[in-house]
Amino acid sequence: METTYAVLSEGLCKRYGEVHALRGLDLAVPAGTVCGLLGPNGAGKTTAVRILTTLGAPDSGTARVAGHDVVRDPRAVRGRIAVTGQDGSVDADLTGRENLRLFARLQRLRGVAATKRADALLERFELTEAADRPARTYSGGMRRRLDLAACLLTAPEVLFLDEPTTGLDPRSRGGIWDSVRELARAGTTVLLTTQYLEEADRLADDIVVIDRGRTVATGTPEELKTTIGQHIEVVVADAEAVTGAAVVLGNLTGSAPELDAEHRTVGAASGDPALTLPRVVRELDAAGVPLVDASVRRPTLDEVFLRLTHGATNAETTAPEEATV
Repeated sequence: METTYAVLSEGLCKRYGEVHALRGLDLAVPAGTVCGLLGPNGAGKTTAVRILTTLGAPDSGTARVAGHDVVRDPRAVRGRIAVTGQDGSVDADLTGRENLRLFARLQRLRGVAATKRADALLERFELTEAADRPARTYSGGMRRRLDLAACLLTAPEVLFLDEPTTGLDPRSRGGIWDSVRELARAGTTVLLTTQYLEEADRLADDIVVIDRGRTVATGTPEELKTTIGQHIEVVVADAEAVTGAAVVLGNLTGSAPELDAEHRTVGAASGDPALTLPRVVRELDAAGVPLVDASVRRPTLDEVFLRLTHGATNAETTAPEEATV
């Protein structure tokens, strides 16, 4: 069965003067899935989203969203997408109900249809009790839910979420996650940019990691974790033994260990599945390193991200509109 892609780009390039924001970016997001777009600050995430939502044009390359070319047929693309940014778009002086009715009118919904749709979304996002209060009295999580509700008035085929839970408490963040999962189950394709790696791990069917304007890795969260194998961490008896443990782990794994002298821990990533905990313990003992504890575990998505992007922030290559990502 042939895969239908809701978002598809090939070789997207964009320059701002001497800054190369995108250097041949490729994306392929199957319809009805959640795709996490990850990258350091300045990697090109916002530039990519601007192009895909028709707010900017590429210098070269092609992109299609919901089956339509973003350059040749931007109007058709806009009619099939919704976008919610980091700052939201609700009017703080209007009530929640008034905000949704305003957005409904802007999207050519009128009368009873607009009222019913707004009321249904208020209920869906658990905002009915606060519907007639000004949005300025809402908590951060409530405002984000209201902003998300406004995006769904016309049931978009593709929803772009830019840092949807920034600044929210864990409970509010969990509520947004539940809403995103529900949207995907209902068939909406979601392209998510986030600074929370746990968020991408929990929500995304697939993840695309970009760095310096290029795609550097794609796959499910689990597939990406397997690319760096396993993570070995040891706790030594005293701070003086940290350096010796780092030498042993470096030799065993071939990677640069991470040292924490204060907590007497040393960690290193290993791509060798045959490297077992007993062998690690034997090598440390042979080197005279006094050991308190040792463990081998699967890497976190944070560790995968740092490995793939080399911990870069790309601040020196940030394009003007990339400053918010």
